[in-house]
Amino acid sequence: MQIDFASSRQSTLGVEWELALVNGRTGELVSVANDVLRGVAAQHPELNEDDEHPHIKRELLLNTVELVTGICTTVREAKEDLARSLKAVREITDPMGVELFCAGSHPFSPPQLQPVTDKERYAKLIDRTQWWGRQMVIYGVHVHVGLDSRDKVLPVLDGLVNYFPHFQALSASSPFWGGEDTGYASQRALMFQQLPTAGLPFQFPDWAEYESYVQDMFTTGVIDTLSEIRWDIRPVPNLGTIEMRICDGLASLEEVGAIAALTQCLVHEFAMILDNGGTIPTMPPWHVQENKWRAARYGMDAIIILDAEGNEQLVTDHLKETLVRLAPVAAKLGCEEELADVGKIIARGAGYQRQRRVAAEHDGDLQAVVLDLVQQMRAG
Repeated sequence: MQIDFASSRQSTLGVEWELALVNGRTGELVSVANDVLRGVAAQHPELNEDDEHPHIKRELLLNTVELVTGICTTVREAKEDLARSLKAVREITDPMGVELFCAGSHPFSPPQLQPVTDKERYAKLIDRTQWWGRQMVIYGVHVHVGLDSRDKVLPVLDGLVNYFPHFQALSASSPFWGGEDTGYASQRALMFQQLPTAGLPFQFPDWAEYESYVQDMFTTGVIDTLSEIRWDIRPVPNLGTIEMRICDGLASLEEVGAIAALTQCLVHEFAMILDNGGTIPTMPPWHVQENKWRAARYGMDAIIILDAEGNEQLVTDHLKETLVRLAPVAAKLGCEEELADVGKIIARGAGYQRQRRVAAEHDGDLQAVVLDLVQQMRAG
């Protein structure tokens, strides 16, 4: 089958931020997304016929809303877009006594008790995936970056795969699941890959091989739409973007901006390498799979595999080197400040580390963890 790749300006940006709705007093998840979205629609009479805000969306679970930016040129512009949507949501949730937070998972609300949004595609997903599907009380951040040529898509995907553990370690924020400490920095990473077509992407030598794979998925009934390929990194042909979906939920707008800047800079660097006739190194799939597991398990303490030769380094050390290398790219893209915020995450600890610290300071009380996350989002 032929899959056309839409025309995009190189390195334009879009960000999706999934937010949990919780009781402001207890920190328990509350399934009031429909009420929130109706309230938002009532405040914005200019909305389209189905009352869906262009930047505030439904998600799989009724305890979730998703903020989606428009097409942005800079990370600062994307953050401002998200801030406007967040303000619009708070105008509705504040009077309800509902708070917002974002992490890879909710630390203690029972996954199996969370109602699913009444949409056919969600019902089909749950029916097919059963127990695994009912566990998907997870939240993430997705970053789209525009590519000006279809020929860049798969090499850039390969390049981002090399940085999978970096994104996972920085964002890991799901150590708790159903009230227990899992021992992992990111339980979400291993949970989400249980869905059909989720997890690490396949790596294809050319676009024709990718098209052949997609045709096979349609022919065998694995998918009904291209969007049902839920890889951690994937092409989005209708938007003309590569989408980085690795990250656990991020607690603050500052952290979202940091991850968006790192993504935009890496994609731009890869695109420039290709424009100059260069190639992007790849690693064997077994190295990529091992890196994902190490980052999910150990987070910032992961020793990661750097190349096909098996050289290794502490992920935070390699991140610091990467930030120095990308500084000129960030200057060109206007995201120097946001890229520098990656260093702040390294310095203060990733979400899973901060959650465990708060739990320890409160004798294991996970309600305190949620309420701390609520305050982190309010602080920005």
